[in-house]
Amino acid sequence: MTMIQCISPIDGSVYAEREAMSLEAAKDAVHRARKAQKAWARRPLEERVQLVLKGVARLNEMSDEVVPELAHMMGRPVRYGGEYKGFNERSNYVASIAADALAPLVIEDSATFERRIEREPHGVVLVIAPWNYPYMTAINTVAPALMAGNTVVIKHATQTLLVGERMVRAFVEAGVPEDVFINLFLDHATTTALIATGSFDFINFTGSVEGGRSIERAAAGTFAGIGLELGGKDPGYVMEDADLEAAVDTLMDGATYNSGQCCCGIERIYVHESLYDAFVEKSVAWVSNYKLGNPLDPETTLGPMAHRRFAAHVREQIAAAVAKGAKALVDPKLFPEDDGHAYLMPQILVNVDHSMSFMKDETFGPAVGIMKVKNDAEAIELMNDSPYGLTASLWTQDSARAARIGREIETGTVFMNRADYLDPALCWTGCKDTGRGGSLSVIGFQNLTRPKSYHLKKVTK
Repeated sequence: MTMIQCISPIDGSVYAEREAMSLEAAKDAVHRARKAQKAWARRPLEERVQLVLKGVARLNEMSDEVVPELAHMMGRPVRYGGEYKGFNERSNYVASIAADALAPLVIEDSATFERRIEREPHGVVLVIAPWNYPYMTAINTVAPALMAGNTVVIKHATQTLLVGERMVRAFVEAGVPEDVFINLFLDHATTTALIATGSFDFINFTGSVEGGRSIERAAAGTFAGIGLELGGKDPGYVMEDADLEAAVDTLMDGATYNSGQCCCGIERIYVHESLYDAFVEKSVAWVSNYKLGNPLDPETTLGPMAHRRFAAHVREQIAAAVAKGAKALVDPKLFPEDDGHAYLMPQILVNVDHSMSFMKDETFGPAVGIMKVKNDAEAIELMNDSPYGLTASLWTQDSARAARIGREIETGTVFMNRADYLDPALCWTGCKDTGRGGSLSVIGFQNLTRPKSYHLKKVTK
């Protein structure tokens, strides 16, 4: 018997554990999901949409369970109230566009021919969800996949072991049939075996680059569709005409919120030389106001990282950068709660450059490097000097300039005067080692369905 354990970052204790399913039991569960799919897809679209929204509403009613569980499992302070704002916004938006996104493309409807392209669900969709925003990242695929007529199997990260169980419980209690949305507790070997045997028609994975490679290797030859959101090293660029106060507030929040464990968090910032000193000074002051501590304490604004090994990685990156000449500006005396393990203080580094891992490789923690630049060309070169491409945040009063720079940046989303936000009306996508495919928006529905063409010649007597 293999047990899957969630180790709480609060105190290092085992917070939750579940038995890993055997391969045969998992195959049986997926088979039930496949058998249920056709009947689910035959239901009217509006009925499927409303059942999903009822599941979302039911999960909202479970906030007294969900919010403290998140604090225990991955360290986010309870004061932030979980992930309901984004969870609801994304669900409601995809519900509002489902009918249009899935509507047939009619080429001809005449006395002689009917020609059209319809969107058909793939079948069984596997969602492998991450721990950093465990509800919001999952709903990006779960909601539109179910609305489109797929059945969904969710396998959640060990660090947020209970999230898939909670989501499925909410949806089933709201009326979604049991075999239409199922949660499986799987180890890596069983997950790999299920994928390799062609159990799924589409796979969505959010996680590490190496994890994405493992998914692609496992799925090779099955012809299953794959959506991958992997690593990131998202840049910010503050131009000479930027609103300095707004830039500091948004970029520092984007760099440190959720202990920096955000897919589109800001990990490196390039500031025009005319604003550099002021930006750095204000940023250090902003970050120094955090209260690091137990996430169950409503006064805590910065909790522990989700696991002590994640915090160790950030510390190692910072130490290596400092050894190469970087300077850490946030005073450790302000954060006595930093225990050298999961509880990690925020940090800002200057005197950094791209010879340092800290400015090139994913950090995924509450630490950010700030570099001085002379012009747009230098900033563009540095922003593109990364194996990743999820988002970039540009700060200027000139939208035409931002658009022009945006076309030169290798990224999935270009922000102007904001950061660290997922707009459900836009496609959430990346390039390079950040992955492939896209979720949400009309394009998200297209990725979760396949086109089927109808060429109907009418016979007249």
